[in-house]
Amino acid sequence: MATTLFRNAQVITATGVYPGEVLVEGDIISKVSLGKPLELTADHIIDVGDRYLSPGFIDVHTHGAGNADFMDGTLDAIYQACRAHMEHGTTSIVPTTITSTKESLLSFVDLFNQVDLNREDMPNILGLHLEGPYFAYEQRGAQDPKYLRNPDPEEYEEVLRRTDRIIRWSFAIELDGADQFLRTLREHGIVSSLAHSDATCEQVFHAYESGVAALTHFYSGMASVRRINAYRVAGAVEAGYLLDDLFVEVIADGKHLPKELLQLIYKVKGADRICLVTDSMRGAGMPDGHYVLGNLQTGMDTIVEDGVAKLLDRSAFAGSVSTTDRLVRTILQMTDAPMHEAVKMMTLTPAKLLRIDDCKGSISEGKDADLLIFDENINVSLVMVRGRIMKE
Repeated sequence: MATTLFRNAQVITATGVYPGEVLVEGDIISKVSLGKPLELTADHIIDVGDRYLSPGFIDVHTHGAGNADFMDGTLDAIYQACRAHMEHGTTSIVPTTITSTKESLLSFVDLFNQVDLNREDMPNILGLHLEGPYFAYEQRGAQDPKYLRNPDPEEYEEVLRRTDRIIRWSFAIELDGADQFLRTLREHGIVSSLAHSDATCEQVFHAYESGVAALTHFYSGMASVRRINAYRVAGAVEAGYLLDDLFVEVIADGKHLPKELLQLIYKVKGADRICLVTDSMRGAGMPDGHYVLGNLQTGMDTIVEDGVAKLLDRSAFAGSVSTTDRLVRTILQMTDAPMHEAVKMMTLTPAKLLRIDDCKGSISEGKDADLLIFDENINVSLVMVRGRIMKE
């Protein structure tokens, strides 16, 4: 069994940053020593040079990168997008769909069944996140309105029969049929999230009691305080703050949410309930220009400029062009989060959302050897996935 020893590292743990050494045996972290050298030999010794040794980043919501979208309809596109994210420190990834026709959804599910989830030159492909098509028209954002619909048992039960690889499903919890859909997701062990929803705070409380675990891209595509019949009514945003256990996704690209909101979310929710997500489209890691959001044949044309993707009329964002390293860097720059908490939002907290924190998300003995080396500006110089060095 091959061994790798990381020496002279600033080891990022769930509670702080400590000088230390880490030994990897095969695909597992076997020893962690903080403040005291490991008097061991190894097949491969890496001098971290007093840079940071971090758990690998986990992106639970991404649509693509590297000029490839997961909805393009080919295995090559799926692998291309995953590989592009891995270059920036993503060691575990959850490919995400966009609202489309029933035929496109079923076709993609069938294709995803063919994906090698543990391919050696890839990040860990954890499973599938379906974003839609059960969304509210008023909160559609960049979702194509002609594909929006209410939860249809005939449709979603067929999807669930075709695959066991769905680990998340985001939808508007107030739509007709949503309660039954939520029960079905709970029965299948699928993490449910509110997204593109016009739900009130009261409706979110009800959904939370029934199993909703997260708010997808917090603030984006959800209602806040508004007047209904002259009375102010709290929305999903307020529910996100009031429900301590509810996870919130945050697109920390410095564009979707201003600095003040990033500071507020961090102050109220804390690192244990914030999951940083790229929500990236194919333009992530690419130069500015025109890029299709979603499938090349049926997707929407967008413009990438100023570090974000926008609808052509510039009336709304159309997904980010972020990579995970940028998210951590932005949180450090725009909030007072210390390094270990900024990293936690990109590692251990998403692992907890997906219920995989027993094996991923932190540098702990017995966990998977998904590790990164980066400097104080989160410039990633080494990526290790399951004990294999992917970038050095």
